[in-house]
Amino acid sequence: MSIVTREAYAEAFRSVTGRPLVKLTQANGRPDSEIVFEMLAINGIVAEDDHLPTFLDALAGAFGARRRRLAKDGRMMPGARDALKAVARLDGVVQSVLTGTIKSNAVHKLTAFSLDKHIDFEIGGYGEEVYPKATLLQVAQGRAKQRYGATFDGRNTVLIGDSARDVQAARIAGAAMIGVASGRSLPAELHEAGADVVLPDLSNPSEVVAAVAGLTTPARRAGHSPAGR
Repeated sequence: MSIVTREAYAEAFRSVTGRPLVKLTQANGRPDSEIVFEMLAINGIVAEDDHLPTFLDALAGAFGARRRRLAKDGRMMPGARDALKAVARLDGVVQSVLTGTIKSNAVHKLTAFSLDKHIDFEIGGYGEEVYPKATLLQVAQGRAKQRYGATFDGRNTVLIGDSARDVQAARIAGAAMIGVASGRSLPAELHEAGADVVLPDLSNPSEVVAAVAGLTTPARRAGHSPAGR
């Protein structure tokens, strides 16, 4: 967790429970909803029905109050902004977010680094939704279909992520997968998990565009693997 996120969790915990947060839990790519339940448990709080929505509301407020610090205390993956811009030029492409972070905080994070311009947040999947990541991907596809009137499924969906857990979600949902070896998982781990393409980072927008285009070719949509994997 970043320092801003840790502080927001601590403030939300105190607000909801009336007690200081003593023990932190590791995020490890898990959704905020899962982290909240574990954080309550390891700090001796028995979760009740209203704990999750109340905690997430408090977390949103605490994080939002610190949003101006994000650009200074956080970091953007090199090439992310140019990669989003380049992929947006592909015909028919819609870009969104699949994240364990709750929606309001995800918007703050991307906006802080000017990464929001090419993102449709309304069709994404977020940490307040208690679904496994693969199911959340399918939920996002349904939202995209409702919003744009086109079918989004495993034949034309590409997930870009940096962990073996992301790859597994894509495989279960039937989507194509671009693994980015940002440090959370090694290239070999991403390949072994089943990523279709593994990139060292996002610093070369042309590579990202080529990977997305190659994984959404008519051949793939017909059920065949793309050439040049």
